[in-house]
Amino acid sequence: MRGARPNGRAPYFLEKCVARFTFLPSCDRIEKMKRMKRKHIVHIRRRLGSGAQIVAVGAVTGTLVGVVVSLYSALASAAEQFARGYYAFFSERPAFIPLLFVALGLGAVVVGGVLRFLPMIRGSGIPQTEGAMRGLMRLTWYRELTGMFAASLFTVFMGLSAGAEGPSILIGGMLGQGASDALRRNALVRRYQITGGACAGLAVAFNAPLTGMAFAFEEGQKRFTPEVFFCSVSAVAVAALVRNLFAPLLGLSTGAYLTTFSYAPFSPVFYAYVLAAAVLTALFGVGTYYLIFAARRLFAKFTFCKGMGKFLLPFLFAGAAGLVSLYAIGGGHAFLASLGRGGTFVSVFSTPLWAGLCIVVLLRLVAVVLNMGAGVPCGAFVPMLAVGAGLGALMSLAAQAMGMDPACADMLIVICMAAYFVSIAKAPVTGVIMTVELTWNFMFLLPVILGVAAGYLVGDVFRTKPVYERLLDEMLGDEPPQRFTARFAVGKEGLAAGRRVCDVLWPADVRLVRLERGEERILPDGNTQLLEGDILTAEGETGEDTIAVLEAAVGPRLE
Repeated sequence: MRGARPNGRAPYFLEKCVARFTFLPSCDRIEKMKRMKRKHIVHIRRRLGSGAQIVAVGAVTGTLVGVVVSLYSALASAAEQFARGYYAFFSERPAFIPLLFVALGLGAVVVGGVLRFLPMIRGSGIPQTEGAMRGLMRLTWYRELTGMFAASLFTVFMGLSAGAEGPSILIGGMLGQGASDALRRNALVRRYQITGGACAGLAVAFNAPLTGMAFAFEEGQKRFTPEVFFCSVSAVAVAALVRNLFAPLLGLSTGAYLTTFSYAPFSPVFYAYVLAAAVLTALFGVGTYYLIFAARRLFAKFTFCKGMGKFLLPFLFAGAAGLVSLYAIGGGHAFLASLGRGGTFVSVFSTPLWAGLCIVVLLRLVAVVLNMGAGVPCGAFVPMLAVGAGLGALMSLAAQAMGMDPACADMLIVICMAAYFVSIAKAPVTGVIMTVELTWNFMFLLPVILGVAAGYLVGDVFRTKPVYERLLDEMLGDEPPQRFTARFAVGKEGLAAGRRVCDVLWPADVRLVRLERGEERILPDGNTQLLEGDILTAEGETGEDTIAVLEAAVGPRLE
């Protein structure tokens, strides 16, 4: 029979027809199915392995952050209480006030000397952390961690308007980098863990896990990928658990941050008050933004004592402000607590309530501008919230004079606080989530969204750049970066195979210009799926470990 096989089997074309039109696959198809199954199993194991690795290292990072940042928060709270005590002593005994200013002058010299050896701990630490998590700068984690830990505590002890939340972000990020380095993870995992540690540090400082994760997506990486989500969730969850376990021993609160504020049902008229107050508060925020960078330009011209002399002004002003009002000391926790209906704000020099609020807000505003302008290693996160809340209290008094229900006063203060922060930081999602978590109340969520949107739009009208991003740009300088163009083979070693371009955390300032798939040439966009065996051409700026991160994410570089 024509087409018959020597072994007596049916002709080959009949065998293929039977295999095609019956449910029994041929031997060739069975082998092909087995190979595909093995390939998918390997692919799934590789995905699970990378995800498990990130979650495991994130849990280690969260444990370290929970312990260290909880201890740091407790020490900062104790230092602030001690500062309030000795400032009260000097206020009652004016003869000893010169000793206070001598001590503050020496403290300014000490901080200036430390910053000569550790320049990367200037300011709140948030811009440096963002630069490290995006690969724009490389920090020596143990030096920056210990330096910021000690220097920022010293500024709180000296009575400056200094918060612990900004330094907590840097400390958490450096702990994440240290954990990845100790476990010998690659450059890509290091960036994930810096991100996870930073958002865990903020979550522990505020006892606000969702705020920490929102900060990682919106302010840190400015994008969402599965790996950023995994590392953030694992680090934040473990850090928050550790923090709450140690809270009773360290004297930390496990409840809402703003405990003296109360909330009540409101009428539709309240939205009009919210809109007007948020716009006015945001205008003050824009003014603060420009004052900060004007102060930075001014302090850059100070050459007294090799640049260390510029710290004298923030330290000496802090002493004068602390003698005027104890509400000007520390991060502003006591001032925030006093503004709620359950708080007891003590006016300055027996002045009317509105005048006392104006004095405290002005003192804290000038302190924030001087600290950020000079680069004092202290947090500005909560001090900015305190200024916004003080402005909200003034807006609330004005609104009550115009007929607003007094029961809505606390809600208006919180909304103005968020609007002021968003007008400067340009992080609306973080502002909304932070407001809800600090109050543990969803009743006025819609007015909060309205106020935050108004604050963001006012900042956008004046074309302000996010303050931490602009500070990072100034740290990086104006030197033209080196450019590179490189080709990478998408392989099973990386995380990109089988994913869309938008689901991969690419290094900052890297652009994908071409994708080669056999004879096909593709201009990749966010929805382009990367397959194993593709050749990807990338170009961008040569930053710290940029090529190493691309090799970890995609595959080996081709010469």
